[in-house]
Amino acid sequence: MRLTACMLVIFTFCLAAGPSAASGILIVPQGNRHVEQPGVPGASVRRTKAGRTSFDAKYEKVRELLATDRSLVGKIKSVAGAYGIAPIHMVGAIVGEHTYNVDAYDRLQSYYVKAAAYAGDSFQFGHEGESIAEFVERPEFAECAGKKGSYALWSCRERVWDSQFRGHTVAGKSFPNNRFSAVFFQPFFAGQTFGLGQINPLTALMLTDMVSRVSGYERLDESNAAGVYEAIMDPDVSLAYMAASIRHSIDAYRTIAGMDISGNPGLTATLYNVGNPDARAAALAAKNQGGEVHWPEENYYGWLVNDKLAELESLL
Repeated sequence: MRLTACMLVIFTFCLAAGPSAASGILIVPQGNRHVEQPGVPGASVRRTKAGRTSFDAKYEKVRELLATDRSLVGKIKSVAGAYGIAPIHMVGAIVGEHTYNVDAYDRLQSYYVKAAAYAGDSFQFGHEGESIAEFVERPEFAECAGKKGSYALWSCRERVWDSQFRGHTVAGKSFPNNRFSAVFFQPFFAGQTFGLGQINPLTALMLTDMVSRVSGYERLDESNAAGVYEAIMDPDVSLAYMAASIRHSIDAYRTIAGMDISGNPGLTATLYNVGNPDARAAALAAKNQGGEVHWPEENYYGWLVNDKLAELESLL
């Protein structure tokens, strides 16, 4: 009888904790690890001041867009379902981007109009006359040739850039000490992201296989820069790339760090903001090898999402 009772207690605990705990995956606690919001970067502060607005005002504007545009919320729910994520993760990313990086338009239709302005423009991804297609044919990128899938391929190319080109002189040509995406993938000006989801062109190229498989959109090609911009600026397509990015972050932390972050929208928003989820998950896994559990932490952007979570969930 005592043994049966003990087994019942164990079974009840595993059932309550969910399949992740039962399978050895640690479920990351909800909410923020930081009591106070981490500092907001100076660039975001300066951008907001230059626009003669405030973070509070920008937050209210994007919240109002979501509250009044039921068509947009319906699309968010539909796309989130296709990628197997809760829609609050997408809401959090949209709110974070439009609070700290850009100002929201009043209507979803404005995003379609803005996207149409770039359709058919003739430009390419490259640096000082060398296209990205030519650049990745350099011998330094040979190790990436066998990578399967767009995410693995472009992640490899980004690592090669960081290790062998960034800030170095190669074959008599000097390269800037800057991010791969800023040097080769932003022909208008550095630091530029676009559309409802504020997707970076390099991120879109990484995720194009998943988006093509799940949503059926045509795969992106680095030689067709206008096509990449059209995809990330079109609100419907942009939502698919946003969902794919969040899905990848959740999967990376589960497989690499052994943690389920799907119940913490502030963390997925943080990763949406900072990028490189695979490397960050690997760093966390290495930190946890000693036995003590270190939880992933939200940044200023994700902190806001968790702090406003009840209000944001009410929009869905």
